[in-house]
Amino acid sequence: MRHAFVKHALGVSCGLALAVSPALSQTLTVANFGGANAKAQQLAFYAPFEATPNAKGAKVQGVEYTGDLAQVGAMIQRGKPEWDVVEVESADLANGCAAGHFERIDRTSVPHASMLLPGTVQDCGLGAFVWSTVLAFDSQRFGKDAPRSWADFWDTKRFPGKRGMRKGLRYNLEIALLADGVHRRDVYAQLNSEAGLARALKKLEQLKPHIVWWESGAQGPQNLLDGTVGMTTAFNGRVAAANAATQSSRLSIVWMDAIYEMDYWAIVRGTPRQAMALDFIRFATSEAAQLAFSKAIPYGPTHMGAILRYEENRPRSAEPVGGGSTHTPLVDLSMAPSDLPSAPSNLRRSLAFDASFWRTHGASVERRWAVSAP
Repeated sequence: MRHAFVKHALGVSCGLALAVSPALSQTLTVANFGGANAKAQQLAFYAPFEATPNAKGAKVQGVEYTGDLAQVGAMIQRGKPEWDVVEVESADLANGCAAGHFERIDRTSVPHASMLLPGTVQDCGLGAFVWSTVLAFDSQRFGKDAPRSWADFWDTKRFPGKRGMRKGLRYNLEIALLADGVHRRDVYAQLNSEAGLARALKKLEQLKPHIVWWESGAQGPQNLLDGTVGMTTAFNGRVAAANAATQSSRLSIVWMDAIYEMDYWAIVRGTPRQAMALDFIRFATSEAAQLAFSKAIPYGPTHMGAILRYEENRPRSAEPVGGGSTHTPLVDLSMAPSDLPSAPSNLRRSLAFDASFWRTHGASVERRWAVSAP
């Protein structure tokens, strides 16, 4: 248990007992998805927020959860929410909002809202960061003949080995259509038709004998490192974390047709620390905090200023100017290579995840897949 922080006033004798103010004894609890992401949050969000005046001496405590909103609902029903802020995926944000799990957020209460990426400000949440589901592979395994697309992911003859995929159909149906030659702009139009949905399920069925399913974010990269699979779908930040842990660049990412979405901050309905929770969310989406987070783990900032600043010190080749001098050219960020999902160079060749499709059709599609499973 964290101890309350007591600040002694100047001139008070040692023998005088000081009362701990309610503000100073508070702990703001933030539920997150754990792993390297949680460590980066502690570094970029929790500790720095504690040092701000808005924290009023409170501590920020991170707790790991699976993303199951039933836990949040149960807290609210008991009338005693133990968590104040939760990290949620985009598909779950609207569901939680509709169910009354989260407090509403007024856009005008976020001074920097105009600097945030489109889609960041929602009725019940604010975009925490951008992440991508990518094709990852072991560069030592394939050498120069490396995979370049989801079609290669399905090609088990040219690229032998098992394939890792996150358990369930979310992202995998989209990937199946991309592998089958559907352009990313047409993926959800296809999935919203019976013919397109059947096409995606059939394509996924073809790969089923080669699939090793994973559930936690760390499993995909680990399966690559231990040779269980030759390629895997993975969260881009977890690939970077695995490379950092092994002090190598052994695991590589294919950004073409990655699927990107946001995780959001939401405030648990009924928390007695609602004002502080909103202050935390405003801080965590500020330019400086977003930049610090992305440098700790390469998930993309939602603040456009942080995206630009992340690229500031990247090496650029000098171009000759008249008279023989050189200068560093202005960077065309739509083309500049980057390891951030929200960098323009990666966004422009990625598929934006459509949470509304999965809210509407997810349960029925999963049942359909389960019936066909052996």
